[in-house]
Amino acid sequence: MNGYSFFSSVYDTLTENVNYAARAQYIADLLAENGITGGILLDLACGTGTLSVEMSKRGYEVIGVDASGEMLSIAMNNAAESEQSIMFLCQTMQELDLYGTINAAICTLDSINHLTEEQDVQAAFDKVSLFTEPGGIFVFDINTVYKHRNILADNTFVYDLDDVFCVWQNTLDKSSDTVQIDLDIFEEIEDGIYERMQESFCERAYPLSDIKEMLTKAGFETVAVYDELSHDAPQENSERLFVIARKE
Repeated sequence: MNGYSFFSSVYDTLTENVNYAARAQYIADLLAENGITGGILLDLACGTGTLSVEMSKRGYEVIGVDASGEMLSIAMNNAAESEQSIMFLCQTMQELDLYGTINAAICTLDSINHLTEEQDVQAAFDKVSLFTEPGGIFVFDINTVYKHRNILADNTFVYDLDDVFCVWQNTLDKSSDTVQIDLDIFEEIEDGIYERMQESFCERAYPLSDIKEMLTKAGFETVAVYDELSHDAPQENSERLFVIARKE
C-alpha cells in the first residue's frame, strides 16, 4: 500500500465509526474456536495499531507490521498510551520478515485488497505461511467483488467531521474490479483555517475462489468464510468477508 503519508494523521478520525473493541473480540473468538487462545500474534498491515492494542489487551503477544512509517509512529504512541508492549516493524506484506514463528496472524479492514496484483497477494500469503507454526490460524477480511461493483464503484462519498472534511472519489476499472480511490482531505489546523492534503491508492477485489486457491498454494487450509462480524454464510450482496485459514 503506497501513500497514506498524509492520511495517517487523520486516519483514526475518519475510522472512528469502526468499533475496534468489538472487532477484536470477534477475531479473538474466531481464534479461540480454532484452538488459539494466546501466543504470538501478527497484525499484518496494522496501520495506527488500534486493533493491535485491542488484541494485546486480550492477552496476545502482538507484532504489528505496516509499510507506512507514519502509521507506525502513531501506532507506537497508541501502544504507549495504552500501556501495551507491542513490537512494530516497517515492512510490506509481501516482504514480511519476522524473527521467529507465530501462532496466529490477522489482517483486517480490506488490507489484502490493497494488493492489486495476484502475485503480491500470493507473496503475502506465502510469507505469512512461512512464519506460521503448523496448525496456526490466519484470519483476514476482504472487500467483495459485489462491494467494488455496486457500493464503491464510481461513487463519491463526503465525510464532514468536527476537525476534518474529506471528499472520497472512486473510479472503477470493471475489467479487474479495481477501484482507484482519490482523497481530498481538509484538516483544521486553526480556528476556521484548514490544510488541504491529497492521497490516492487502489484496491482490488478478488473472487473468493481465487483467494482460496492462493491460500492452498501457500500451505493453508480454508477452515471457514463468514459474512462480516458474524458466523453467517456469505451472501450475494455481502460487502466484506472474514476468512479463517489453518496452516497445514
